[in-house]
Amino acid sequence: MELRGITKRFPGVVANHDIDITVRRGTVHALVGENGAGKSTLMKILYGMQKPDEGTIAVDGEQATFSNPGDAIERGIGMVHQHFMLADYLTVLENVVLGSEKLYGIGDRARAKIKEISEAYGLGVRPDAMVEDLGVADRQRVEILKVLYRGARTLILDEPTAVLVPQEVEALFDNLRELKAEGLTVIFISHKLGEVLSVADEITVIRRGTTVGTADPKHTTTKQLAELMVGSELPSPETRESTVTDTPMLTADGLRLTATDPDGAVRAVLDGITFTIHKGEVLGIAGVEGNGQSELVDAIMGMRTLDAGTLTLDATDITRTPTRRRREDGMAVIPEDRHRHGLLLEAPLWENRILGHVTERPNSRGVFLDTGAARADTERIVREYDVRTPGIDVTAASLSGGNQQKLIVGREMSHSPKLLIAAHPTRGVDVGAQAQIWDQIREARREGLAVLLISADLDELIGLSDTLRVMFRGRLVADADPAAITPEELGSAMTGAATGRLEAPEEGGATAAPAADATDDDTDPREGGEDR
Repeated sequence: MELRGITKRFPGVVANHDIDITVRRGTVHALVGENGAGKSTLMKILYGMQKPDEGTIAVDGEQATFSNPGDAIERGIGMVHQHFMLADYLTVLENVVLGSEKLYGIGDRARAKIKEISEAYGLGVRPDAMVEDLGVADRQRVEILKVLYRGARTLILDEPTAVLVPQEVEALFDNLRELKAEGLTVIFISHKLGEVLSVADEITVIRRGTTVGTADPKHTTTKQLAELMVGSELPSPETRESTVTDTPMLTADGLRLTATDPDGAVRAVLDGITFTIHKGEVLGIAGVEGNGQSELVDAIMGMRTLDAGTLTLDATDITRTPTRRRREDGMAVIPEDRHRHGLLLEAPLWENRILGHVTERPNSRGVFLDTGAARADTERIVREYDVRTPGIDVTAASLSGGNQQKLIVGREMSHSPKLLIAAHPTRGVDVGAQAQIWDQIREARREGLAVLLISADLDELIGLSDTLRVMFRGRLVADADPAAITPEELGSAMTGAATGRLEAPEEGGATAAPAADATDDDTDPREGGEDR
């Protein structure tokens, strides 16, 4: 595949300028660059979602013009987006066959093909599961399956490891190597430079919308790649000094939450969750997606009603307090999915800035919205958090994923919260933005902020956390010392395997599940079954 002189302009910004890339058949070609560098726009052009203003595309030596994704699919190109393109209220099978009904029908033949692909690549996807019941990792697997179902020979993967633990990352990389061995091509977009160097055959670096160089992973370090990408060294999340106080900020006692499956079965998604976060403390929760982390966040925010247990915020019982009141009392949240729960994509940036804070200054004066002050504060956030945008009146959808994330972080940190719930705070952001977000969390922690940190980035969890706990099947099953645990050991514990570095929880919860139990049980907790 050859892209020559690709240029794409939008009002007020040039997303791509004279980009040249050559991708060899049967290779894993990595594309790296800072947020807003133009990677996603370039891939959307290759997938027919955008038309270039200038430049040419050649596939297997033949000139190609893509007017829509259908054209790209016909040429064997498939794309798994960073933000998934799935219909929540359809099953996995319905999502996969949608638009491709002519391939294998919509019934037993399609179901058999989905199972065949799922088993061949170890995706573990159930055709009849409802997408709305799937965790983020399972949704990603469905997207990959969609691409393979359509017979793609070139796969574009945008941040595919963002939600995976180390063992799952290595399993994915094994799959990519198998695809490569069969002659398929993978374009791999990632901000995790260590992963890029381990899986890629070639690397292209984009900065500010144009190609600045290529790198051979066999002769390149993460430091060199980071400097080429953003002009700075690779940041570290490590927190050396302790700021933990004796003052409890959030106390959860015996939290229990149940959910009803489509077949009517009732299961516990939170089971006896007990913990305390003190002022100046970061409590990290490690767990494979779908083990209750999302439900825990919803329960703390008041978006789900607990079946049992109590929540106390700064010595005040908030168990039955509405979400809005909890926000006004000092609770902030960085949601795990910025598109579904963090932004109004078609609204301008200044309106997104006031989401969840409409009644607070500077957004309001009494009962009236102060648009002038809200706009001015949005401009401040744009400056301080380096949100790259031509202005505050553009829609949130026009920003890159990393710049959307920086806007959310700036919004949530702008009201001096007492408690920050940070769910995957640096997912999909470049190393520069990542360092900035880590610095903001560390600085607020020094000033007494209590943080509940949920992340699939195990280095981030270990580096930022003062206390680290493992969540498995809706329970806190073990404690870990961030100063001693390794990402590999933590990843094993997250899948239910025992490790010598972990201890039973000090405050309630169950003991860690033995490794044999994880091996003998055929139920994957991410599949939404009764053992989820």
